[in-house]
Amino acid sequence: MFKAQVLTKKKAAAIVVVLAVVLLGIILLRWWASPGSSYDFSTLEGRQAFLLDLGWEIDISTEEFRSVVVPEKLEGIMSQYNRMQLAQGYDLNEHLGESCQQYSYQLLNYPDSDSPVFVTLYVQDKELIAGDIHSNAMNGFMHGLKKITK
Repeated sequence: MFKAQVLTKKKAAAIVVVLAVVLLGIILLRWWASPGSSYDFSTLEGRQAFLLDLGWEIDISTEEFRSVVVPEKLEGIMSQYNRMQLAQGYDLNEHLGESCQQYSYQLLNYPDSDSPVFVTLYVQDKELIAGDIHSNAMNGFMHGLKKITK
């Protein structure tokens, strides 16, 4: 036969404490794992520090800024672009139809490139929501923000 379990105040309090600790742990882990979460991307210093931490040096005199709107639906090239963002820990699906700031800079230390290479960051409310490294050359390329080693 089964013995009935009695939920005492002490057991209930212990369960609440354990659940609170687990929830706090999940929140802290998500915050810690969130790419770029400790930078203020609304400032040049924040963007520059983030990129430097990734190994990228930028020419701040080449900064280009514009306000852009994330499309209402990610189709075609934007769907492919978001797949690259998902691999980096970002998701433009969370920002459909919303405006953000686009900052672009020329990189000073991209390896083995004969043409200029640029970094573009998409910022909303001081947070990075997407970004890429790309070349506008005829045989250009685009990849995520993490530095690739050859």
